[in-house]
Amino acid sequence: MPMIDFELLTDMYYAAPELWYVLAFAAAAMLGVIFTELFRILHLKQKNYFLNRDRERYAETLYASRDGYFAFIHPDEKVNDPRQHIVERCSRRLAVILNLPNGTKSSFEEILKNFYKDDEKKIRKYIALLQDDGVSFDDEFMLKNGGRYLRLSGSRISGADGNVYCDMIWFRDVSFETNKILGLEQDKTEASAQSMQLQDLIDNIPFPVWLRDDKLNIVNCNKKFMEFSGGKSRETILNDGIEINNVNGESVSRKLAQAAHLSNRAKKENVCLVKDGERLVMEVFETPFHAEESLEKIYTVGALVDVSELDDLKRNLKRHQSAQLEILGTLGTAFAVFNQQLKLDFYNKSFAELWQLDESWLDTQPSYSMFLDAIRERRLLPEVPDYILFKNGEQKQFSQIIEPRNDMLHLPNGKTIRRVRAPYPMGGLIFAYEDISDRLATTSAYNALLSVREEMLENLFDAVIIFGSNGRLNSYNQAYLRLWKADRAFLENEPGLDELLDSQRRFFSADEDWDTLKKSIAGHLLSMTTKTFILNRHQEGDVEVAAQNLSDGSLMITYKKL
Repeated sequence: MPMIDFELLTDMYYAAPELWYVLAFAAAAMLGVIFTELFRILHLKQKNYFLNRDRERYAETLYASRDGYFAFIHPDEKVNDPRQHIVERCSRRLAVILNLPNGTKSSFEEILKNFYKDDEKKIRKYIALLQDDGVSFDDEFMLKNGGRYLRLSGSRISGADGNVYCDMIWFRDVSFETNKILGLEQDKTEASAQSMQLQDLIDNIPFPVWLRDDKLNIVNCNKKFMEFSGGKSRETILNDGIEINNVNGESVSRKLAQAAHLSNRAKKENVCLVKDGERLVMEVFETPFHAEESLEKIYTVGALVDVSELDDLKRNLKRHQSAQLEILGTLGTAFAVFNQQLKLDFYNKSFAELWQLDESWLDTQPSYSMFLDAIRERRLLPEVPDYILFKNGEQKQFSQIIEPRNDMLHLPNGKTIRRVRAPYPMGGLIFAYEDISDRLATTSAYNALLSVREEMLENLFDAVIIFGSNGRLNSYNQAYLRLWKADRAFLENEPGLDELLDSQRRFFSADEDWDTLKKSIAGHLLSMTTKTFILNRHQEGDVEVAAQNLSDGSLMITYKKL
């Protein structure tokens, strides 16, 4: 290794010191430049490192986006870019959304295959406008498979210097949102149709109906309401709070609605209206209900029903009933009407006399219970073991009798009263009482007389039959059955004289002219002059026949075997 000659260097320094100063300065300057460049290089490396990191962050941010994208990257016009044509780039997210076989290497043509032909043509037009003129677009399309929807948003990305970086198309899967919107639109359409049907329903109700909110303001009404309110439109009625007014110019239902709202119970009343110059009697209803399933919101539904004809019928019915009651008051049969409240509404004089009641007391409209107590005190009520149970049963009949009922009241004084109870048109029951004690006694005596007559007939040896005033057989004895060998069932059917004679034909010769013989027998029986005659019965012996008219119009025929 060569040795440095320091003496030579010393001699050179002393021979030319300025040169050495210049060389030393140049060397120092060179070192400074070298260190400066080294520092700048390190700084650039650091900056490049962070740029690459930021680039990676932006790339990962894009990859993490819920949207996929497809970029048409333009060559940089400001530098000598090795890319001479537009480069396509597909994102990982887009490849996943469309399930692309080639992943991020897929072309835009492969992407277009996932759309229907009409949509594909539309997307191509959007892309052409974007690449040619930078026109942005935003539209929604349906994929061929799976029934999914994608929203495509296209925009051009340019630098501050006007250099075009790329044309970007974003793909967002909006299937959930779109299906939700479609479902809501369908629900809206159905709700709108249902709402229209309900409006048509109330509009075609033949009487006014309306709806009030919790402030008693009318919020809906039908066409009939508009007609009754002077032909105002629905909007005018709702905005101006127009009501249907009575003959005094007051609302027919607002006060009623307030009462229904406060009591939370349905209310109704009759009102008078004048419509087209005609006076009408209407029945107005206000029915409260909890709106929107809220206990705090009470709405009311109102209706106005024409009851003019019913009102006329009620007045006519009342007049007819009054006339009928006046007629009943003049009859000898005892009548009384107890209303729905079991109060005495009407009675006639015969009723007061039959039950020995003071008319001034009856005029106080006593209850049915009080009436029963009063006649029980007079011993004019049948004896019963449990009076309270009997009275309760009597009062229950007011809600159970739907058609007339007859029964008998056997009083302690021996009288028998026939009672008829029937529903009264205005509510309650109408009672009719008739003393049939004498009639029952007469019937009993008559039945006893018939019994005696039957016993007398049975004790006679001669055969006897009796025809009533109606020409039908009503009595016969055992002797007749034996004499003519008659059928008891035939006689019980009450045959006429002609039928009875036909039953005796077998006792006469078959050679005889029966019609002539029967006519002759009947003539003798009905003759007022012939008393007795003889019948020659074939092989059964002769019979003496006698006919006699009785005082009650009956015909008695006696047969005596000779």
